[in-house]
Amino acid sequence: MDRQRRKVVGLGTVLSLAVAAGLLRPSQAWAVQADWNKQAFDAKSMQDVIKALGGGDAVASDQITLVAPDIAENGAVVPVGAVSKLPNTEQISILVTKNPNALAASFTLPAGTEPEVATRVKMGQTSDVYALVKADGKYYTAHKEIKVTLGGCGG
Repeated sequence: MDRQRRKVVGLGTVLSLAVAAGLLRPSQAWAVQADWNKQAFDAKSMQDVIKALGGGDAVASDQITLVAPDIAENGAVVPVGAVSKLPNTEQISILVTKNPNALAASFTLPAGTEPEVATRVKMGQTSDVYALVKADGKYYTAHKEIKVTLGGCGG
């Protein structure tokens, strides 16, 4: 996640400097971030996220491994990862169903990339967490309930 944040901050800095120097108009700077899927990140349910991403129904798959703790003592920084063994994996997304916005992270994987991602998500309460994988144009899921404890007491 830190690498992603650095890229976003770096891109923002470069675009700001380009606008300030008169090399870009503000409308052109916004066009650079056109691949941002606001509708998917604003979605409230998994079905709405899949629809916003352009997919149909998702099927459970044992070819996806969701790597996450059973209990998160600090819901502000819950480590979550996903590994896909599905051929031609194009995208891996992490969803937290009880968060106000279900889609927590989405990674587009170029061809030839190892289909494995890791990030940290914020969880306000105990929730099912899903790894949503797009492979060969179809969607697959794996999920796990992560319990969030209050006050970091572990129980």
